[in-house]
Amino acid sequence: MVDAEEIRELINGHFEWLVVRNARLSFPINRTEIEIEKRGGKVLLGLPDERGFRSWRVNGFLSSENEIELDVAGAFGKEEEQMRLVPRTSAQTLALEIEIARLKRANEIAEALCADDVKITLNRVALAKENGRIAHIFLKNGADGLNALMADVTGGSTCESLLASALSWQAKLDLRKKNRVDKIWIAAATRTARNLQKLLSLLKAPARESIVITEILDKGGETLVRALPSRPMSSLWRERSKKLSLPASPRPAEIAHGMMDLAPDHTDVIYSNQGETVRFSGLPFARVRTMLGHERAWFGVNKDRSPLTADSWTALADLIADLRNYRRADTPNKHHELYRAAPEAWLESILLRNIKLLDANLILSPIYNQFRASNDKIDLLALRSDGRLVIIELKTAPDREVIFQAADYWRKIELQRRRGQLAEADLFDGREIADRPAIIYLAAPAWSFHRDFEFYARMLSKEIELWRFELHENWRHEVKVIARVNYSESGR
Repeated sequence: MVDAEEIRELINGHFEWLVVRNARLSFPINRTEIEIEKRGGKVLLGLPDERGFRSWRVNGFLSSENEIELDVAGAFGKEEEQMRLVPRTSAQTLALEIEIARLKRANEIAEALCADDVKITLNRVALAKENGRIAHIFLKNGADGLNALMADVTGGSTCESLLASALSWQAKLDLRKKNRVDKIWIAAATRTARNLQKLLSLLKAPARESIVITEILDKGGETLVRALPSRPMSSLWRERSKKLSLPASPRPAEIAHGMMDLAPDHTDVIYSNQGETVRFSGLPFARVRTMLGHERAWFGVNKDRSPLTADSWTALADLIADLRNYRRADTPNKHHELYRAAPEAWLESILLRNIKLLDANLILSPIYNQFRASNDKIDLLALRSDGRLVIIELKTAPDREVIFQAADYWRKIELQRRRGQLAEADLFDGREIADRPAIIYLAAPAWSFHRDFEFYARMLSKEIELWRFELHENWRHEVKVIARVNYSESGR
């Protein structure tokens, strides 16, 4: 039996902790951000991570003077892992251990490259200053000069992040007067490397030819690094496309419908294979699932979730009253959690109700944008009056990877369009999709575009039509486009 009070006392023994998960992710946290709760005979550990606030079931734990080791599992017993809480007093030692482990991994990758080609010799290995999960490796290649390799030493980086980092690093290296580097090599785990290979094919020839993708293979305790061939964009359209599975006419469950009736002007529902999520101005506040033929629902924002019963409808109504009060443009408190949470989803919900605020020539899919088949989702999919598909990606904070995220969405949608799957699904109530490539709209408040946006936009192939929509900063009050740029016409 796990003792919740004992864990709580251990955590209260130190003000700051370092959370270590699977030796890949570590981040500092203070004790006020850690929640220990006993519910239904289970002990739940709640803490923020890269995906927001999450709760874990504690199956067991061990404690010592230096750390607390927790055996935890996610919802329904999935995602089991060992989590460590290390007091910040010893966090510096642990951080050094992590750095040494990452450098060791970087040297294994470098040695694998040298072993594969006797002409290559190791010059220098270091972790990137701006991102300790990335290693910068320099190799001498005989008379040909210096090669630069960027390696993902944790296996946790996305292909978009790696490509953005590689292009930025290459731009810095190009400023050198000596020891110039012609090509950047990227080393990543097989799945990430294969996705990088596809993403790279969406770039212009100069950018595409300046990068080599390699995959890291671990076989029998030995590390191998193998270069992948460059792929032309035309090869992408020979792949199998992901099956498009959309409900014919999605309707909210009876419970979800009842929740929406409490605030019909502000709520919508998102459908997924797991059930329905009810949102208030884009913020999820309730979930409905059908279990053993019966509808069940939970409500609450972030960590505060409660089952919906006949006795808790009043509490649900109180939550919606708070949402009405704080999640609005003229909120009495702009620092309130309900106002600040999920801003991109809030912007999405506004445009779902009236996409013509962005572009008067657009028609939204009545089905596609209410359905989430996976975590890899497009914010909005629309049809322009000339029949061209439009992929709409929304941001409310600077994000240097958004260009490549949108380009990858473009590839997947374009493959489905060319395969005829989108036409067959009849996403736009009988309106015909033109036999022309999809367009990308990237929309964000004017000051929320990353400073390197132009730099990355110039890297995309001219076959990808990219538009930048700059919105007024007070978009919660009124979505107003103050500038738009078509990069296909601006000499990109």
